[in-house]
Order: sequence, then C-alpha cells, then structure tokens
Amino acid sequence: MTTIQNGPAATAEVVLIRHGETAWSLSGQHTGSTDIPLTERGEAAARGLAPVLAVKPFSLVLCSPLQRARRTCELAGLAAQASLEPDLVEWDYGAYEGLTNTVIQGRQPGWLVFRDGCPDGESPAQVGERVDRVIRRLRQSSGRVALFAHGHLLRVFVARWIDLPPSHGAHFLLDTATLTILSDYRGIPAVKCWNAPMSLCT
Repeated sequence: MTTIQNGPAATAEVVLIRHGETAWSLSGQHTGSTDIPLTERGEAAARGLAPVLAVKPFSLVLCSPLQRARRTCELAGLAAQASLEPDLVEWDYGAYEGLTNTVIQGRQPGWLVFRDGCPDGESPAQVGERVDRVIRRLRQSSGRVALFAHGHLLRVFVARWIDLPPSHGAHFLLDTATLTILSDYRGIPAVKCWNAPMSLCT
C-alpha cells in the first residue's frame, strides 16, 4: 500500500467517535452491514458526547450511513451538520458477519481480521483503500473534523493516518462511545488522544 502523507495536513484536528454500544458489540458478534440500533446504554453514552463535542466548532462532520453511527451522531448533537460518507462503513465481514471470535476460531484457528480479512468480505487492503480516500479528502480540507464510524474501520484509520499498513490496526484497541483525536507533530501526522472517555480529551 502506498504512502498517503504529503506534508502537513491542513486539517487542524480529526476527532474520531466510535458509535455507542449495540447488542452485538456487547456480545462480541462481528457487526458489519447488519444495521442494528444502539442499546439504551449506548444511547445514553452518545448523549454524553454532546457537551464535550460542543466545546469547539467543527468545519466538517462525516458519518457512516449505518444507523448505529447516525444515531450516535444525532444524540451527540452534530446530525444537522453531518454528511453521510459510504467509505466510513464498517468492515465487510462476509461469511463471518454476526459470528463471535470464538466461533470463527473454531472454523479458522489463528484468524485475525487485520491480517486475514474475511471470506466473501473485505481484505485489510480493501478497507485501507477506503480509509485512504477519506484521509486524502481531509488533507485537502481545513479546520476541525469529526468522524462517526466503527471499531475496526477506525483502527485501520489511525494506522493509515500515521502511515502504517492496515494490519497495524490490530495494535489499537477501541471501545464504544470513546473519543480519539488525530493531529500532527511539527507537520508529522500524530495521535493526540486515543480511546479515552470524553472528559479526558478536552
């Protein structure tokens, strides 16, 4: 996969927000295109994002079209400003959609999505290509950006932001309804805050 870094990014900060809890994120089932809602606890956590995200304005808000991301964006107070971005949908898990890691390991011992991809679904390179398109768009914009999306997709996003292969997303754990801030260090793309409760990243 080619490099995507072309000098300092114009974007001041990129704030990544993983959607709130769903029944499948709670059970550990792989949730790609299955369009399930937030749990009550997931909705409450999404509402908790609103006062923190309102502290500073965003010049651009992008959101996955799937309802768990859209609902999180709405409850966080940014729906009116948001544009749907198909490249932010979660990994296509293909034949592994809805399965837990335990079940998948029984079929394919040692399987790792960031290395192996999914049968009848996406490879790490394909997810990386989608992420790269979004990053290129952001590097041509200015101001502060918010992205509402999904766990595995956002783990690939941070890897590509700092010019690592998509497989390195395996090194970044990400909980639901947490905040990540990507920025730069003297023109070098960098991670300012990762997988933290909202109050710790302001």
